[in-house]
Amino acid sequence: MAAVPDQPRQTIVTLDLEGVLIPEVWIAVSERTGIDGLTRTTRDEPDYDVLMKYRLDLLAEHELTMSLIEDVIAGLEPLDGAREFLDDLRSRTQVIILSDTFEQFARPFMRQLGWPTVFCHRLVVEEDRIVDYALRQADQKRMSVQAFHALNYRVVAAGDSYNDTTMLREADTGFLFHAPPNVVAEFPQFPALDSYDELLAAIIADLT
Repeated sequence: MAAVPDQPRQTIVTLDLEGVLIPEVWIAVSERTGIDGLTRTTRDEPDYDVLMKYRLDLLAEHELTMSLIEDVIAGLEPLDGAREFLDDLRSRTQVIILSDTFEQFARPFMRQLGWPTVFCHRLVVEEDRIVDYALRQADQKRMSVQAFHALNYRVVAAGDSYNDTTMLREADTGFLFHAPPNVVAEFPQFPALDSYDELLAAIIADLT
């Protein structure tokens, strides 16, 4: 049956992962190892490739293993209230997590969050060492939103970092969530929210 032109489009919500639903993994690794350079995240560095090469150099310099990072992740939990927020949101609309994290990092958190769908990248691991990373697609957050638009979805997006801003621009509605002051100041066009209750209310209002 052909689509009815005057019918509103269905909506899909896209969320960042680290800083929005879970802690920043690299910061947790920094706290475990004492390597201050690993505190640098996409909240600080707009160029993701520059950031990842910097991280890989630090991992090699300090001979950090994948096993150590997995042990750090095993001790982490989603942010307080994240599971309840996500459950409530998923009961109202479709939700996709768009993240520049990696499958190896994300899987333990997906279990704790009730196995939502996540689009992310993959680490290249050899003999327990992270030697490279493989992007699923360059600028995958923006490209994913474009694809959802091509499928005739409206998109509501939320994220906290520089690497989320192309997703927010591409979406029909974008929100900054838990974003640091530098990102909020540079992107005043996006409402900046700091609690799950605020974000849920803003998304629900957009859905109606």
